[in-house]
Amino acid sequence: MTTTSPGALRQLPPGLSARYEAEGWWTGETLGELLTAGLAAAGGVEFRVHSEVRPWAGTFADVERVARRLAAGLRARGVGPGDAVAMQLPNWMEAAAVFWACAFLGAVVVPVVHFYGPREVGYILGATRPKAFFAAGRFGRSEFRPELCKDVPVLGVVGRDFGALLADEPLAGVVPADPGAPALIAFTSGTTRDPKGVIHSHRTLGYETRQLAASYPPDRGRQFTVAPVGHFIGMINAFLIPVLDGTPVNLGDTWNPAQALALMRAEGLAVGGGATYYMTSLLDHPDCTPEHIAHLRYAGLGGASVASAVTTRLESLGIGVFRAYGSTEHPSVTCTPYDGPAAKRLHTDGLPLPGVELRLAEDGEILTRGPDLCLGYTEPALTAAAFDADGWYRTGDIGVLDADGYLTVTDRKSDVIIRGGENISALEVEDVLLGLPGVAEAAVVAVPDARLGERAAAVLRMRPGWSVPVLAEVRVHFQRSGLARQKWPEEIRAVDDFPRTPSGKVKKFELRRNIATSAQ
Repeated sequence: MTTTSPGALRQLPPGLSARYEAEGWWTGETLGELLTAGLAAAGGVEFRVHSEVRPWAGTFADVERVARRLAAGLRARGVGPGDAVAMQLPNWMEAAAVFWACAFLGAVVVPVVHFYGPREVGYILGATRPKAFFAAGRFGRSEFRPELCKDVPVLGVVGRDFGALLADEPLAGVVPADPGAPALIAFTSGTTRDPKGVIHSHRTLGYETRQLAASYPPDRGRQFTVAPVGHFIGMINAFLIPVLDGTPVNLGDTWNPAQALALMRAEGLAVGGGATYYMTSLLDHPDCTPEHIAHLRYAGLGGASVASAVTTRLESLGIGVFRAYGSTEHPSVTCTPYDGPAAKRLHTDGLPLPGVELRLAEDGEILTRGPDLCLGYTEPALTAAAFDADGWYRTGDIGVLDADGYLTVTDRKSDVIIRGGENISALEVEDVLLGLPGVAEAAVVAVPDARLGERAAAVLRMRPGWSVPVLAEVRVHFQRSGLARQKWPEEIRAVDDFPRTPSGKVKKFELRRNIATSAQ
């Protein structure tokens, strides 16, 4: 079975498909056609890569020419509509060229985060069986592993033979493709298990691009994009939304707060949010000054549960905070308007976006459906478990709705701590921990307890120069907070940094595993 066979995809109720088309949310446009139209209008817009190892500067038109020459070269080698093309590239120009080339060909792009190791890469290549694979010869601690690609017909290694795949004459126009067919297989970050291959179509990605672009402030400035383009949101923000909006692209291939601060001062770039880690690591860096903060006009936060202590801190510095909620499967579910009431922007994850439907199950699990919801997973069993016959997606997240219909995500089902039969919200405890002096980031996880079943362990990342508080200090702080004693952390751990997914989420399953291992 191939990953894009009909057996792997969910069956959408006919009424929903008709509604999405009637409302104009789904169009007959493929990604290749969307890009072709956008690039024709924005060919002179800046495209830059800020990198110590592979800097690049040019325009959208320059990148498009490389992409069209690559598309012609791939087509000559038998790559066409529906064929998978995998790429494991940092935030470089060549990554944009591969993505755009796939769109022009109607091929299915399979982005792989650039720092994934042989185990993850082998798993993804085995699951998708691509006709072509693009990788960096070497980047950081990662190195191209040819033994993983012995069954891939076409290989392009940047820095070695990428250029040999470029045809002399670029592909003209686009190869016709079905807009409802798969266009992307994005593998989830694996916060709780092996990556899952999430399949999106031209229609779902096209709608997501238009919807996400419309939710951004129009005066957000020239954005510095460091979220890996091998990850869903990084790819959308780097390769699709700027073409739709005609806004410059400035990519960074590593997250280095000092580099970001230097670019903010020298180039006038802005960091617009993402996972809270990006914003807090900037503000906590010793090089950060009021001049830098003036460049941070907005912070759109998402990618994980967002603590109110963080949003309140940002807002107090004059940074306009707005929150959003979504996932690789359903990228944009809710958003708070960037110019909406502060109480909603700071303390909720927003209202359902146009076309999106949301409801809560009896246990508080968030169920969603909408025109940007994926087609399913590469594994049919996962698709069957996650989607019901009416098109609703079981997110695995827990939330509450206020009287005005605003959603607040309170936990993942897997992150709830069950202590003596009572459910404890990890996010609620993390919010209190962030009020401790010197705490930059906090994660609360369940650890086994012989008497109670589970207890809460707090893992802290401290700001430079601060010591980790002892448990007695933490208890005094929690007593002042008024939070029920049963919810107080019963164990304190410290880390220099957290294990993270590509989008910046903390890998709580690794924290749980590390604590369990150290206790043996």
